[in-house]
Amino acid sequence: MESSLELLLVLIATMAIIHIVQAQDQEGFISLDCGLPANEQSPYYQTFTGLRFYSDATFIQSGKTGRIQTNMEKTLSKPYKTVRYFPDGIKNCYNLNVTKGRRYLIRASFAYGNYDGRDIKPVFDVYLGPNLWVTIDFETQVNSQQTDIIHIATSNSLQICLVKTTETTPVISALELRPMGNNSYITKSGSLKGYGRYLSKSGPLLRYSSDIYDRLWNSYFKMEWTEISTALDVDNSNNYKPPKAALKTAGTPTNTRAPLTIEWSSENPDDQYYLYTHFAEIQELQANETREFNILFNGELYYGPLVPDKLKITTIKSQSPKTCDGGKCSLQLIRTNISTLPPLLNAFEVFRVIQFPQSETDGSDVVAIKSIKDTYALSRINWQGDPCVPQQLRDLSSSGLTGTIAAAIQNLTQLENLDLSNNNLTGGVPEFLNNMKSLLVINLSGNDLNGSIPQALQREGLELVVEGNPRLCLSGSCRKPSKKKVLVPIVASVVSAAIFIAVLVLSLVLRKKKSTTVEGLQLPPRTPMDTFANSPEPSFDQKSRRFTYSEVIKMTNNFQRVLGKGGFGYVYHGTVNSFEQVAVKVLSQFSTQGYKQFKAEVDLLLRVHHTNLVSLVGYCYEGDHLALIYEFLPNGNLKEHLAGKGGKSIINWGIRLRIALEAAQGLEYLHSGCTPPMVHRDVKTANILLDENFKAKLADFGLSRSFQFGGESHESTVIAGTPGYLDPEYYNSGRLGEKSDVYSFGIVLLEMITNQPVISEKSHITQWVGYKLNRGDINGIMDLNLCEVYDTNSAWRTLELAMSCADPYSANRPTMSHVIHELKECLACENSRISKIGGLGTQEGTQEMNISLDTSVFPGAR
Repeated sequence: MESSLELLLVLIATMAIIHIVQAQDQEGFISLDCGLPANEQSPYYQTFTGLRFYSDATFIQSGKTGRIQTNMEKTLSKPYKTVRYFPDGIKNCYNLNVTKGRRYLIRASFAYGNYDGRDIKPVFDVYLGPNLWVTIDFETQVNSQQTDIIHIATSNSLQICLVKTTETTPVISALELRPMGNNSYITKSGSLKGYGRYLSKSGPLLRYSSDIYDRLWNSYFKMEWTEISTALDVDNSNNYKPPKAALKTAGTPTNTRAPLTIEWSSENPDDQYYLYTHFAEIQELQANETREFNILFNGELYYGPLVPDKLKITTIKSQSPKTCDGGKCSLQLIRTNISTLPPLLNAFEVFRVIQFPQSETDGSDVVAIKSIKDTYALSRINWQGDPCVPQQLRDLSSSGLTGTIAAAIQNLTQLENLDLSNNNLTGGVPEFLNNMKSLLVINLSGNDLNGSIPQALQREGLELVVEGNPRLCLSGSCRKPSKKKVLVPIVASVVSAAIFIAVLVLSLVLRKKKSTTVEGLQLPPRTPMDTFANSPEPSFDQKSRRFTYSEVIKMTNNFQRVLGKGGFGYVYHGTVNSFEQVAVKVLSQFSTQGYKQFKAEVDLLLRVHHTNLVSLVGYCYEGDHLALIYEFLPNGNLKEHLAGKGGKSIINWGIRLRIALEAAQGLEYLHSGCTPPMVHRDVKTANILLDENFKAKLADFGLSRSFQFGGESHESTVIAGTPGYLDPEYYNSGRLGEKSDVYSFGIVLLEMITNQPVISEKSHITQWVGYKLNRGDINGIMDLNLCEVYDTNSAWRTLELAMSCADPYSANRPTMSHVIHELKECLACENSRISKIGGLGTQEGTQEMNISLDTSVFPGAR
């Protein structure tokens, strides 16, 4: 008994020591689990990092708490399972204590997770102090996202605010601050927004406690590289201190004479970047071996020659920001003539400069504003954080103010516009307002002020608006007010407003007569048969047609028959020219997508034409009415047939293979036959449509986007796709390329093989298949609806192909060209089986039809 007690005491002491060490290591860290109730295990230690997270309840005055849906919880760890959301007010702010002049890594994480059960994805802005930091857009991004910035605090208080910009509700999952070394990440101006931080290896993400600053390091490894590593300790002692685990591996070109190249695209050619590259020699060099190389950025010498120190870090950093010619950025390591070994790279970081031009409100003004807030007992949420931003929050108009005009207002000495209109203020107009020499406009209209207006306020250069105060007079007797003097500023204000409104109405009328532009897409004048002014061939009068909204109503018989529903809105059945059936996708006014997807889909379908891509018949763009008119595919989508829903037949193995092949051909065309190449970004069974002969066509291109030539991935600031089908490497790193579609296609193949849900309560489909394979349960993998009627070799080759496509590392995935080759051989095996038994084997619940191996359809440039 005594020994057991002794052991227990030792364990308790050990845990106490661990927690003390963790607390010391995390000195200055702020880790907030947003939405975690204060009484629900706060603080707690995150399992895989040891980070101590607290509830955010004491750091913010507003918001409500929620929890993401249960089926999504397993894909996210604490603290991303709870959320704080803000249905009230425009601006809601966290107030964090920091040290003025200290450099911080600030990271914010957002997960929607359908916490409200409404599936309305939010769009909102995040402000750091008085400046816009980032726009969070769940309409085009996945269900969770993260952003970080390295920023120097300009005061001892830091406000991070979520600002409502649409009808949707802002939401946040986690907020983290990490103090950094002040001799690192120095810029000439601006803060550093994280663009990418990578290890030159294939493997899992690295963060705290491997990284003392809790930076997030993702793997980055290219097919043409060779990975080298060491088990020895590598000295990481410098101002940056990347994790030692990041320095123990490195990438080198497999072709030892080739440069080591990293490329990315800059969406804005004027964007500026800072680069930090980390090197350490981790191989034992022989006496006759040398490693020396130059570093080039966009073809110009950036640094060199460099000879990395053995087992010790060397960090090469930008002395000034770099821009990328034509939006294409390139970093190259090129061996020198005397070098016998290729260059190596252990880790690198890329940051985009973000300027914060708006100064924080002066401290004395903040004190004055807080006094005003207390005077009027304001509970106005919008006055959280810096009270002068965003722009639309700078006044006290229509704020329900009562009582007299607060004396604290006179302390706002730099104020130019004082708007106290449409409140319930009483008493007189105070003389002290004249002491505020910066004032240009005072708007006191719509109150219940009385008495005389001080003569000093009726001066030139000051616009005084006082209408709507029936008991307010000019200086002198209220019985005989000088109406002429009162009316002069009022009439001037009204006339100015009338002129402004007239000009605005006139400009709107003129604007309606011009062509309309949606984010760079030149839309035509509103006549049905006109064509896009700047669209590539084939032009609209050849392939597509503009329809009026009344024509859309007529073709859909007043939207009588619903075919389906998506993020864009409902899809209706329609008829054009009395006989041609069409599918009409109509933008709902409650749509979570909208103009961006409308434009993206039109842009793509105007210039891509392939037998395995859904074709665009026409469109409607009339005021707020947006609609896309497609060819009608009567057999619905692949997902319905796999599930047998809505009376759909469950298709047999041969048809599944042909559908897979045709979908692959459509994807391969996007990747290789388009200029520039395209990534679909939302490949799934619901987006593979089937015509009357079960011919497959890819649909829903609202999330598609171009990527770099040569198949290279590039950094995408907007992560998009469907949970379960989304490439995990793309999700973690933001690097977009054709292999992201390959992963999604692999999940589609697994669905076709197994007829299992992509995400279940227990696991992801890849985990389910892997578990069955490890147990040797081969027969339990194939869809039971197939009744074992398939060529065994064909089935297992397809399964092997699916798992290689769904490999977590893009470098291990095949290209779509290779996928097509494999599927043709699998289909040939199945055709051979059918021919041997004298036709297509039939079974209950399957669709009978002839299968032919179409070898004539290859992608071609258009």
